[in-house]
Amino acid sequence: MKRRILLLLILITALPLGAQTIDDRVDALLARMTLEEKIGQLLQFTPGREDLRERVAKTGIGCVFGMGTAADINEMQRIAVEKSRLKIPILFAHDVIHGNRTIFPIPLGIAATWDPPSAELSARIAAREASASGIRWTFSPMVDIARDPRWGRVAEGAGEDPVLGAAMAAAYVRGYQGKDISSPDSILACAKHFAAYGAAEAGRDYNTTDMSEKTLRGIYLPPFKSAVDAGVWTLMTAFNALNGVPATANRHLLVDILRNEWGFRGFVDSDYEAIDEMRNHGTAGTPEEAAIQAITAGVDMDMVDAVYDTLANAVKEGRLPESVIDTSARRILRAKFALGLFERPYGDERREKAEHLAPAHLDAARRIAQKSLVLLKNESSLLPLSKKIGTLALIGPLADSREDMLGSWRAHGKAEEAVSFLEGVRATAGAQTKIVVSDGAAIDDAVAKARTADVVLLVLGEKGDESGEANSRAFLDLPGNQQQLLEAVVATGKPVALIVMAGRPFTITWAAEKVPAILWTWFAGTQGGHAIADVVFGDVNPSGKLPITFPRSVGQIPIYYNHLPTGRPEDLTQRYTSRYIDSPNDPLYPFGHGLSYTTFEYTDLKASSGMQAVTVSANVRNSGKVAGEEVVQLYINDPVASTSRPVRELKGFRRVALAPGETKRVEFTIGRADLAFWHEGGWKFEPGMFRVWVGGLEGKFELK
Repeated sequence: MKRRILLLLILITALPLGAQTIDDRVDALLARMTLEEKIGQLLQFTPGREDLRERVAKTGIGCVFGMGTAADINEMQRIAVEKSRLKIPILFAHDVIHGNRTIFPIPLGIAATWDPPSAELSARIAAREASASGIRWTFSPMVDIARDPRWGRVAEGAGEDPVLGAAMAAAYVRGYQGKDISSPDSILACAKHFAAYGAAEAGRDYNTTDMSEKTLRGIYLPPFKSAVDAGVWTLMTAFNALNGVPATANRHLLVDILRNEWGFRGFVDSDYEAIDEMRNHGTAGTPEEAAIQAITAGVDMDMVDAVYDTLANAVKEGRLPESVIDTSARRILRAKFALGLFERPYGDERREKAEHLAPAHLDAARRIAQKSLVLLKNESSLLPLSKKIGTLALIGPLADSREDMLGSWRAHGKAEEAVSFLEGVRATAGAQTKIVVSDGAAIDDAVAKARTADVVLLVLGEKGDESGEANSRAFLDLPGNQQQLLEAVVATGKPVALIVMAGRPFTITWAAEKVPAILWTWFAGTQGGHAIADVVFGDVNPSGKLPITFPRSVGQIPIYYNHLPTGRPEDLTQRYTSRYIDSPNDPLYPFGHGLSYTTFEYTDLKASSGMQAVTVSANVRNSGKVAGEEVVQLYINDPVASTSRPVRELKGFRRVALAPGETKRVEFTIGRADLAFWHEGGWKFEPGMFRVWVGGLEGKFELK
C-alpha cells in the first residue's frame, strides 16, 4: 500500500501544475498528512486563541476568522506557509454580511429592493474589498426564511418568501464567488443557517424548531437549494434543533438532502460552538460524542470550540474510522486549492488601499440604499419635500447618528466614514433652508423646535446593534420613550414625516393612523444619510417593497402572506370564523407593499398556456408626472389540489423603470416545476386551473 501511494506521489508531482486536477493535488497532499494534521484542517479559530501561532506551526489549521487587515493576515499566514511542515495556507474568514469596509444596507433592506442585481453588486464589491485584505471566505448569505419579526436575525435575511429569498441567495453567491473562484478578487460564500433557523419558536434566538417535511421543503429549503444550484462552496449549520435533532448532527439535512439529493460538493461549517452545544440539546454526553455525531452527519469544520480535537483519540481507539476525517479534510483542502490559496496566500496591501471605500463602491452603496427605502404612507403627498422649505426640524435619537446607520454585522465599516441623515439633509436641502435639530431626549425641547418648523422629519427606530443575532424582542413598539416623543411632536399640528431606522418590522399602528408620511429606511449603510435625503427631497423616487409583513400587534405573529386557507375564513358578520375579537386579521402593511411619488396602472392581463408552461403578461403604465420604478409582482393560487395550498404564492417579479406616460408590457413564464409542491415524499405537479394576480389584476390559466 505504501509503495502504491509513493508511486502516485511521484507520478503527480512529475506532472506540470496545470496538468494536475484539484482532486489530484488534494489526494497527493492528503497522503502525506498525519492524523493530527488532517484534524488541524477541520479546525477554525479566532485570533485571540493563546496557542494559535503554535498550532499553526505545529499541525496547521483550516481557518482563522476575525482578522481584518492585510498586514495582520499576512503575518499569520507566513507562519503557515513558512514554518509548518506541509505549508498549507490558512483560509481567512470574516462576517462580511452586507459589505466589508463600504457598508451596504442590511440584507433585509437589500431584499426590499426586490432587485437581485443589487444584491449581486453589493456582494461583488464586498468580495473585492475583503479579498484585498486576504479574507477569502465570508459567512454570508444568510438565507433563512423568517416569518417572525421578534427574531432579531430577520435583519440578516431576505424576509418571508421562498421565491424572493431564493433569487437573493443565488445573487449573493454569484457576487461573492464571481465568475471564477480562483480569481484573486473572489471569496467563498456560505449559505446559512442550514436549516429552518428562522422558524425558532417564539422568535427567540437559538430556540428549537418543529415543522412538517412539507413546510421544510416548500418554504425553508428553496433558498438553500438556490444557493447550491448557484455553486455555493460552503454551508453553515444552524444552532437550532429541527424536529428534535440538532441541525449540527442532522444527517437528513446534511447527507440525505444536501449531498445525495442536491449533489453539494463543498464543505460544511458548524456555527459558533454549535458542536459542543449538542450536550445542551441533550443528544451528546461528552465533547467527543458531540464531535463524532457532527462529523459523521456531515459537518466538516468545527467553528471555535475545537471539540474536533477529541477525534484523534476516537480514531486511535477505534470509535471513528480515519476515512471520515479524510473525507472532511479533502473537502476543505479542495476549497483551498480551488481558491488559488497555495499560489496566492497573502493579502495585497496596495490593492487593499485602492479597493476600500473606492468612489465606485460608495456610489453603488448610495444607489442600492436608495432602492431599499420603502415609502409606507404618504398622505397629501407630503413627501417629497421642497428644497426651498423655510425651516426644517430634524428630531429624534437617530437623526444625527453615523454609528447606527451601519446596522449590525458592519464588518470593517467605521462610523466616522458613514453619513448620518442630518449630514445628508444638509448636503441636499437648499441654502435658504434653516435646519433645527433635537435628539428628542428632552421632549419639551423637541416640541419647542418642532413648533418653529414648517415640516418635521422625526427620525426614530432602534439602534444599529439592537437587531441581528441575540436581539430577539417580546414587543415591537418603538423603543424607549419614542412613542411619547412621536405623539408630542404630532400634537403640535406641524406636518410630520416619520423616518424609521430598524432591522425589522415594528407595530406602529398609532403612527399609521396619525402620521401623514412614513418612510422605512432599515439601516442603510455607509452612504445611508445621502440616500435617505435623496428620497426625502425627491431627487430619487422611492421604489422599495416590503420583503416581510408588518403586523398590527405582536398577537398576530406569526403573520405572513402565503398562509394556508382555513375551513372557516374570516367573516366579520359571523362569530364562529377564524378571526380575532379585538383586531382585524389583516396586517398593518402587507408583504410586497411600497408606495411611489408617481402612480402605476395595470391593464390587459393575459395568460396563454402551452404544454409545459404558461405565459402571463400585463401592461404597466406610469400614469403620474415623475419617472419611477415599479416592482411588478405575479402571484398564483391553486384553488383545488390534493393538499391545501397557500392563498397566494409569489411566482415572479420584475423591476421596471418607466418615464411619465410610458407603458411597458411585462411577461412571465411559469412552468410545471414552479407550480409543483411537496406531497407524500416527493415533488408533485397537479394539472388544472390556477388563479393569477399581477398588480391588482386577476385572471385564470390552465396548465395540463
